[in-house]
Amino acid sequence: MADYRYLGKPRPLVEGAEKVTGHVRYTADLVLPRLIYARPILSPYAHARLLGFDLEEAAAAPGVVAVLTAADLPLSDRPATSRNSAVLARDRVLWRGQPVAVVVAESEAQAADAAERVRVHYEPLPAVTDLEAALAPEAPLVWPDGPPGEESDLTAVHTDEQAGGAERQASNVHTENRYERGNTAAGMAEADVVVERTYTTSMLHQAYLEPHACVADPDALGRGLTLYTSTQGPFLVRDEVARILALPAAAVRVVPMAFGGGFGAKYGILEPLAGAVALALRRPVRLVLTRSEDFLATTPAQATRITLRTGARRDGRLTALEAHVVLDNGAFAFRLGGIVSALLGGTYRWPHVRIDVQEVHTHKPQIGAYRAPGAPQAIFAVEGNVAEMAAALGLDPLEFRLRNASREGDHSGTGRVWPAIGPGPPRRRS
Repeated sequence: MADYRYLGKPRPLVEGAEKVTGHVRYTADLVLPRLIYARPILSPYAHARLLGFDLEEAAAAPGVVAVLTAADLPLSDRPATSRNSAVLARDRVLWRGQPVAVVVAESEAQAADAAERVRVHYEPLPAVTDLEAALAPEAPLVWPDGPPGEESDLTAVHTDEQAGGAERQASNVHTENRYERGNTAAGMAEADVVVERTYTTSMLHQAYLEPHACVADPDALGRGLTLYTSTQGPFLVRDEVARILALPAAAVRVVPMAFGGGFGAKYGILEPLAGAVALALRRPVRLVLTRSEDFLATTPAQATRITLRTGARRDGRLTALEAHVVLDNGAFAFRLGGIVSALLGGTYRWPHVRIDVQEVHTHKPQIGAYRAPGAPQAIFAVEGNVAEMAAALGLDPLEFRLRNASREGDHSGTGRVWPAIGPGPPRRRS
């Protein structure tokens, strides 16, 4: 009889005692000498031109230290290429909730009160806020002069399955790619049952209990700063802040604090802004988003539309998969087409595969990771079709899945060979 010394046994959390007794210290609990508090001003428009600011009333409010725009911060003149580098908008806002200014005061309440007195002048512009509108022939372009070049790739944190593909200058489609093996027309002709369905998902926020929070403490001699932050990737945050603020990586120290949940979303969105404000004012700054600000200003999971056509024979063998995938990446590219395609065409053993992927810009926040980025959307689609095929063939749905599950040596939807992944012994090579 097996001796299960670990499985099925309760294990205390390492940090459990300090949490249940209320002694844990999160970023929002940190107080440093001369600490000041920041409150961002967010755009009420999905797309608009920034015409100017009236800041005098806010600056004169009690306790206010400064009201800052992008021109007041130590930022490079290079255009933003990602949500992390979109510290404060300069000439144009690209989504509802993009930060355009920041109020800094001696207390959180004073900063919040003064933020109500900031007046921002906008010229609203046409916006595309869903996939259908973005793909229409006469759609307003998110990037009329072509998307800015990417200087970092946060998708690499999660996988090496990248979408690649050609850039598009005159379209909201920023990347297109096709992954193909075999002959799907022949595979569909062999099938005794073919199922075609379209699956859609909406943007979905990670909704961690602790919102984004950061305390930035500048070095007294002007040599860099220390960031106390709720983050899933301290080294990535260090490198991003150093790049965006033009500092050596060695000048940025990141101290990860107790973590109130992230699910893939906390990789340096807030730290460049907090750090820039701290460097500009030479005082430690605390920036903690409200729940509403967090929903508007951070990086939710992407909206998707997946049209999937699959075939199987009467004996329960799969024959072919064809898919057209459209991903809503928001204002900046966050390439997940490769991950979605890998799972669509690689969860099961499809002899013939063709997957066309379009990744699309819209006037919405850049999407980000959420618990295996792209995986829930891909699996939602493929499992829906597999369940329908099993029912149509009168086969047990579990046995149908087990018979066709990919194993070591099979191919993912992008053509990559799977390593050992669990379902069974390696597939024999002919």
